[in-house]
This record gives sequence, structure tokens and C-alpha cells, in this order.
Amino acid sequence: MPSKNYKAYFKFCGAENRYSSWEKSRIVILPVSYDLTASYRPGASSGPGAIIDASRYMETYDDETRKEIYKQGIYTAEEIRSMDPEPHGIIKKVEKKVCAILKAGKFPVVLGGEHSITLGPVRALKKKFKDFSVLQLDAHRDLRDSFQGSKYSHACIAKRILELTSLTQVGIRSLSQGEAAKEHKNLKTFFMKDMIKNEDWIEDAICSLDSDKVYVTIDMDVFDPSIMPSVGTPEPGGMGWYETLALLRRISQEKKVIGFDVVELSPIAGNVSPDFLAAKLIYKFLSYIF
Repeated sequence: MPSKNYKAYFKFCGAENRYSSWEKSRIVILPVSYDLTASYRPGASSGPGAIIDASRYMETYDDETRKEIYKQGIYTAEEIRSMDPEPHGIIKKVEKKVCAILKAGKFPVVLGGEHSITLGPVRALKKKFKDFSVLQLDAHRDLRDSFQGSKYSHACIAKRILELTSLTQVGIRSLSQGEAAKEHKNLKTFFMKDMIKNEDWIEDAICSLDSDKVYVTIDMDVFDPSIMPSVGTPEPGGMGWYETLALLRRISQEKKVIGFDVVELSPIAGNVSPDFLAAKLIYKFLSYIF
């Protein structure tokens, strides 16, 4: 595991070169180390550091796109950290930082931390773009209005997003009775049990997005635990590596991706494979977008 001061030494994909400065970068990695409303297995606050550490060992050439995307310029911002158990404060910090990234004309990639932090970039994007949709890759529906006394819990993030814009969910396979009972006019959900029987689910998911501009939020528990055990709330029967890449590749081709986050990685000591998967996922997605 990287030290708490990893930000002083490590940059995403080991970018210590002329492409990694703020001035020359097109992409900004924003680590947000927060998981104080975790409801099962804590540890997501260590996710950003583990991802950045693992990314230093990736090959920077992508054999699929035949690009070295780090040459677009990837700047690793200073870590945002909070000891406040109420997430509302750190959401405001993330919103302010993403607003600055967008104002500078750069592309935001937020690393969590628990899923509650996603509200920060979505709020920031709402100030810049009146019309955009959110694509959520997740095992859980996260549609509770409040959970454990907070409206800003990780279990409420989809409900908070719906108050701002339209949302498409993919990979869902866990929800409460209350979440199943309610309908939302600006929500489309693709359940895993239906996706495995529908060869056209990727096309259907993309067509369900209301806008040409899309923000993507990726909860790592969308993956099957066989390849992604390092999450706080694992669910069996999840997505695989190649079908996830197929979705991200198509969304990059057919929509304008305006930012994304990767959240809920809870590193397990001695098992670095999930950390590397998360880092590789980010680099692949950037290769598709750029």
C-alpha cells in the first residue's frame, strides 16, 4: 500500500515529464480519499492511492487504440481528504475543485473514495452544461432518499443525481424493496439478469441516454467479485472486463464523454490485481475518449 503522502511522490502512470504539468495537461486526476459513511467493509479511502501506485507499473502504450495517451498530458492533483463523517462538506470541496478543472478547459477524472463523492463533479458539470446525462456502472441501485441518517450517503447517490439530470444505470443486481417500487421518469435501469439475455444491451443503454454529453460514474462493484473482490459491498454475478470495455468504447465513439469517476475500490493487503485493474480501466477509458 502507498503511504498517506503518496501524492508527494507518485503521479498517475508515473508521469513525471513535460506532459504531466498543469499547464500542459489535458487530463486531471483528482484523488478523493473519503469513506466515512461506508456501510459494510471500509477501506475505500485508500483506493485513490492504490490506483495511482498500481498505475506506475502499466505499459503506457495501448495495443487496442495504438496510442500513448499520457502524451495528452495527465496531471495528478493534490489529494482531497476529510475526517468529517458527514459527506456534504467533502462533496462541496470536490465540486469546487472540479469547477476549477473545467474552467481551465481540462478533463476531470475523479478517484474515490466512496460513491457519495460523485455528487461533487455532477454539480460542477451542471454549472457548465445545462444538458448532459449520467451513466452509472454499479451493482447497486443507490436510490434511497436517505441512509443511516444522511441524504448524502453512498447509498443515495443515484437519487441525488436524478435531482439534477437524467441517469442510466447498468449492471444493477442489488436493491431494496423500496428502490424497486418507485419509478422515475428520467431514469433507465439495465439489470444484470436482463443484460445477459440481451445481445443488444450496449446499444440499448447508449440509446437510453438523453443527451449527447455524458458523465460516467464507475462503482468498482459493477465487476464480478471473481475479478474485483476489493470493494466494500461485493455482489455475485457482475460484469466482466471485456464487456465493460466494449460499453466504454462505444460510449466514447457515440457520445461526448465530459468526465468520469472510478469509486469504491477498497484495497486488500497482498492482492494488487484489483488495484491494477482499476488503473488499467482508467487508462483504457482515456485512450478511447482521446
